[in-house]
Amino acid sequence: MALLAVAGASLDPAIVAPFGPLASQPERVEANFTRCGRGRGFACVVDGDTVRLGGRRVRIVGIDAPEIVHPQCPGEAALGQRAADRLVVLLNRGPFDMTAHRFNRTDKYGRDLMLLTRGETSIGQSLIDEGLAHRYLGMKRGWC
Repeated sequence: MALLAVAGASLDPAIVAPFGPLASQPERVEANFTRCGRGRGFACVVDGDTVRLGGRRVRIVGIDAPEIVHPQCPGEAALGQRAADRLVVLLNRGPFDMTAHRFNRTDKYGRDLMLLTRGETSIGQSLIDEGLAHRYLGMKRGWC
């Protein structure tokens, strides 16, 4: 997969909102999520758009949440913490499904790209609706 560069920013087409066919069988997830940290990790939230599940790293496809590790400003860091905390709450509301795109299954960092849904509700869209994530259309937008 090629990365495109626009005005110095990398463009990763793999994590754009899924267009086209999704894999036919979603994975059902039933786990108690925490924030990732020392001694925690089987099912944990890394940040507002990435989770760990066992040995897997899963990137929620189609969204971009504020950065926690390398924020551009203090406001982004604070919003990133809120997004991650909110994702823990959303994931712990009960079982949900993870569905991969049929063709783009991993991003440039090796994370599994998954659409997370509970019933007809997209968990990523919930974060967007609450102002805790942007729709990812191929380039990061600023939070500062």
